[in-house]
Parts: sequence; structure tokens; C-alpha cells
Amino acid sequence: MTATAMNQPIRSPKQLGSLIRQARLQRSMTQKDLADLIGTYQKTISQIENGNPGAKLETMFSILAALDLDLELVSRRKSRPDLGDIF
Repeated sequence: MTATAMNQPIRSPKQLGSLIRQARLQRSMTQKDLADLIGTYQKTISQIENGNPGAKLETMFSILAALDLDLELVSRRKSRPDLGDIF
């Protein structure tokens, strides 16, 4: 996955899950491989990749670290978010 593909706004759990799946597959890892690496269940990885909004923040950071990814917060440069960006 190119750096450009990863440098995009993520505004929903589904978008984040999709990018996590792409990063995992690029590293030739199964969901179970990733789950074992961070000490969770394969089902948890599946739920996150499918956009389940109930994931623990700690789990998300573990996944990002295991996939050698960083989380960066950037201002949207708007006075208030569009409802479509949130849901």
C-alpha cells in the first residue's frame, strides 16, 4: 500500500476497518495472525475490519502498532463537521 493510499481522512469506523484490512493483507497476515500478535481474538479483528464502532481504543492502538501504522489527527479546516462526515 502506498503512503498516499494511507494518507486520507478517515471519518467512520467502516473506513478505518477497510484500511486496517488493506494493511493487514499487504503484510500477508490473516486475521488470526494479527489477533495472536496483539493478544485478542480473530473475531475482534473481523468486527473492527467490518466497521464495528464498539472497538476499544487500546485495541485499535495495538492493531496500528502491529501493522506499523500511526494515527495522526488533523484539523478539518471547517467551522463545524458535516453530518455526512460523522455518520
